[in-house]
Amino acid sequence: MTANTSSDFLAWTKVKQSRIEEVLDEVLPPDNQEPHILHGAMRYSALGGGKRVRALLCYAAAELCHTDITIADAAAAAVELIHAYSLVHDDMPCMDNDDLRRGKPSCHKQYDDATALLVGDALQSLAFDVLSTPQLCANANQQISMLNILAKAAGSSGMAGGQAIDLSSVGKALTQQQLETMHRLKTGALIQAAALLGASSGTLEQIAAVQAYTENIGLAFQVIDDILDTEADTATLGKTAGKDAGSSKPTYVTILGLDVAKDLANKLHTTAIAALAPFGNQALRLRELADFITQRSF
Repeated sequence: MTANTSSDFLAWTKVKQSRIEEVLDEVLPPDNQEPHILHGAMRYSALGGGKRVRALLCYAAAELCHTDITIADAAAAAVELIHAYSLVHDDMPCMDNDDLRRGKPSCHKQYDDATALLVGDALQSLAFDVLSTPQLCANANQQISMLNILAKAAGSSGMAGGQAIDLSSVGKALTQQQLETMHRLKTGALIQAAALLGASSGTLEQIAAVQAYTENIGLAFQVIDDILDTEADTATLGKTAGKDAGSSKPTYVTILGLDVAKDLANKLHTTAIAALAPFGNQALRLRELADFITQRSF
């Protein structure tokens, strides 16, 4: 990217990050409403953190496909709520047992295990509440399709299934294909859902391109995460560095080695960008997000 493009992209991301923060602030229950502790913990876990990559993907795909901004807001919020719920549960002692998330204590450390469990449940429910808002879409079939996309991405054939495979793989030697299957579910499914929800008003050609793009960039996201887990420190990551390796979890770095993992991320990036070629400058934000995902160093 040129310097001008980078500056423009940075400005765009800041606008969209601010926008999704405002949307989430509006849809989350106020902490002065009963039950106070639960609502406060929900806001603690969902607001004021992260780069909002999934929301950005949703907004970028919406711009390509001319999806109404009201629909894009609801979709981006729903995806971020699902993501926040997954992080709350992932950090619990029965899962990844991590005390730090987005540079602050994990939900179960700030509150307690029972509250964290309920926070995850409530955030997941709220995601579908937001996306099922009456008359969100003029076309009811579009809205039903969006709900179906999110449900599959979050369930046993998506994120939850990937987490189950992840937990059962600790200490085991996985092949690259097995690792890829796990991460296409655990990480890639929700990333793909975010973009497909944003693209819900698009043509069949646009939706197919977005799907191909996210199949590659979603996997690249996890490869880069594994690389950063090796190369970055806790302060810059905002979560415990080296956690996966220390827990004997298989990663792209442990299976392929650092240099080969970096090559794989670059190849996935190239393939993702190629899927957008027919749309030229209309897909600029999606291409820039691909660059951001694969070149980020936090």
